[in-house]
Amino acid sequence: MAAPRLSESTITVEGQTLFYRQAEPAQQAPKLPVLLLHGIRFSSDTWLQLRTLATLAENGYRAVAIDLPGLGRSKDATAPAPVGQPAPGAFLKAVLEALCLGPAVVISPSLSGMYSLPFLFQHNHLLKAYVPVAPICTEKFTAEQYAQIKTPTLIVYGDQDVELGQTSLNNLRHLPEHQVLVLQGTGHPCYLDKPDEWHRGLLAFLQQLE
Repeated sequence: MAAPRLSESTITVEGQTLFYRQAEPAQQAPKLPVLLLHGIRFSSDTWLQLRTLATLAENGYRAVAIDLPGLGRSKDATAPAPVGQPAPGAFLKAVLEALCLGPAVVISPSLSGMYSLPFLFQHNHLLKAYVPVAPICTEKFTAEQYAQIKTPTLIVYGDQDVELGQTSLNNLRHLPEHQVLVLQGTGHPCYLDKPDEWHRGLLAFLQQLE
């Protein structure tokens, strides 16, 4: 199998410069675009080192990982909301437009819930599917609001993540089109502890969307 094409560059979103990494299939046209966000102690480099970017591209997806404002190589960018507060959904909409992604699958761990959840509620027509990994801010929306969303969702968490893992599951399970992937013996950044299981579960979910 030919190695995926890896690249890095920047986009301008709402006047701020954001860094991103991209992996594309070597020979075929990509199937679905996948946008990867990250937690507060992480960046797009996490998905590069874990081989999530390469794994997605090897399986035919266009995978793009951004560094969120104020973090990683986007540290000079100003975030559109204080850490932990929901950011306007228009922010991720602008990110998708700047990357020419179209409706995408959004993978959203931890801190990035402040971006992905408002986007889910305000622009769900731009979300092909949603993969929340123990995100923050789930308690800021009601069960009734969740019940309105028909976006296919894979709820991911580690069974040792007793705080955000359980809280996010309890709220997100009100999404009607959801499945759950529990990574046994893992903590909050569960994908780091069990990368092979994470990749297997993610790819199985993505195949259902095609």
